[in-house]
Amino acid sequence: MFLAHRAAAAIVSAVLALGGATSPVLAESKPDGKPAVIVMDDERIKLAEIELRDAGPAPIGRRLMVPGTIVPDAGRIAHVSVKLSGTVAELRKNIGDDVVKDELLAVLESREVADAKSEYLAARLSNELQQDLAARDKSLSEGRAVPEQQYVKSRNAAAQSQMRLGIARQKLMALGVTEAEITSLPEAAAGTLRSQNIRAPISGRIAERKVEQGTAVGRDNLETELFVIVDLSQVWVELAVASTDLPLVREGQPVDVTVRGVPETGAGRIVFVSPLLDKETRAARVVASLPNPDGRWRPGSFVTAGITIERRDVAVTVPFAAIQTIEGGKVVFVRIKEGFEKRNVAVGRRDGTVVEIVSGLSAGETVAASNTFSLKAELSKPGDED
Repeated sequence: MFLAHRAAAAIVSAVLALGGATSPVLAESKPDGKPAVIVMDDERIKLAEIELRDAGPAPIGRRLMVPGTIVPDAGRIAHVSVKLSGTVAELRKNIGDDVVKDELLAVLESREVADAKSEYLAARLSNELQQDLAARDKSLSEGRAVPEQQYVKSRNAAAQSQMRLGIARQKLMALGVTEAEITSLPEAAAGTLRSQNIRAPISGRIAERKVEQGTAVGRDNLETELFVIVDLSQVWVELAVASTDLPLVREGQPVDVTVRGVPETGAGRIVFVSPLLDKETRAARVVASLPNPDGRWRPGSFVTAGITIERRDVAVTVPFAAIQTIEGGKVVFVRIKEGFEKRNVAVGRRDGTVVEIVSGLSAGETVAASNTFSLKAELSKPGDED
């Protein structure tokens, strides 16, 4: 960081040198109390890469800082298990692959599913015949060509066949066969009756694959779980809040999440505050939900969470990088016609990268918001033109 400050100061010094010896660069404070001014025009400010920001109102929050850990959202984890006995015939996806909901993951071969499909097809054919007979007998009964008793008998048989078809359908669905696959069974090839497709229940990424091709799966102490899919587009932040701080924490509060060495901050919200305390640590489990569309928040990462427990609007704020300390006092560099004017200020509460200015600066004034260390360094140099 020190080397970066020295490099920034060197850039500004080089830019200021472009003004030539006849143009004063630094006007030190005079006995009449006029503040020091660093002379810079717009072009030199741009070359020095000094960012300008307007001081103005902003909300300032008071935060409770708590260490935490990124974990997967428990509602976005899917364990893909089999509901029948069989053998893994095909594996379409591997660990690390991205999948979408209902995408094919694997194909099993199972006598159990073959029997269930055959039972369904037989029940479907029987139901079609019984429905046709019931319709025919109804027509004949209305024309008094057959006794009404015969129609009642065929109608009961049709109802029973309809019930058996429904039971056969429910059995297939219980084994994991989808509605679309059941509908296409009458046109399916005979060799596919023993095949059972395993599809992704959610979109996400395959975190675990627990079987190989040819593995026997199902009941009788065999492996039943094939894959674990995790959707990391939304993650949780697990926090442990001390019992003394719990009265300040409630569900719905905003949370800012940071990790050491990473400049970006994540914005989440508390979704759960446990009513129970840990017996050993006397802390409560608090969970915050954090959007993660780009996947930069990895489960297992240690983070720091700032829980906003109070927020108020203040009239004047500046970026934290705009503040420098000179001779024990806080100063900012205000943009004026000639360049930058050193201005003593009193600072209040800080909220992340924003600092409240209590006095010394008015809303609407423009300040240097970056490379301010280099401007401070220029003020520390001896006056060459004195």
